[in-house]
Amino acid sequence: MSALLVASVVLLWVLVLVLGVLVLALARQVGVLHERVAPAGALAMNPQLSVGSDAPVVRAERVGGEPLEVGAASADGRSTLLFFLSPTCPVCKTLLPALESVAARESDWLDVVLASDGEGHEAFIAEYGLARFPYLVSQELGMRYGVGKLPYATLVDGEGRIAAFGLVNSREHVESLFEAKERGVESIQDYLAQSRSAPLPRGAGAGRAGGPAER
Repeated sequence: MSALLVASVVLLWVLVLVLGVLVLALARQVGVLHERVAPAGALAMNPQLSVGSDAPVVRAERVGGEPLEVGAASADGRSTLLFFLSPTCPVCKTLLPALESVAARESDWLDVVLASDGEGHEAFIAEYGLARFPYLVSQELGMRYGVGKLPYATLVDGEGRIAAFGLVNSREHVESLFEAKERGVESIQDYLAQSRSAPLPRGAGAGRAGGPAER
């Protein structure tokens, strides 16, 4: 009976050690995958716009207000996030809370402007509480900014230049426009591509004792 008990304890410890090794291996693989997964970024596809170029200046009609000129340099240096949406776009509606958050958090340097075309905007504004944002209705605006799919956003800096743009399907995509502006790149994807292609510093890949790098 005692021999059976000892064997059971030994087997239990073996199983615990094996489980520990498996957990460590799994944790290592999770870490590797985390490093390889790129952050989400807006898909910057637009044949009409390029980062650093002058933004198209368009005078558009506001819903229930005076016309507004967008794309020009700002006298106070404030940037503008031009968000293209539609009352019939489900994804656009899911991003409205993110826009509210961005507008409140970045209010010291950023203005959020909504843009669309067609009809039914008054009811849309009332239903989702969008009266705080300038809401433009202009087909020309979307055409001049090369908008093909929704939701779409363009970030114009205070000097009237394109800072970032792209399709935005999530909060992370919206945030990536600010990150791209800060890093001075067209998109987060471009930044990651440049980082991967950049040469390693001299000696960074050397192995032990000056030998070849270990794989």
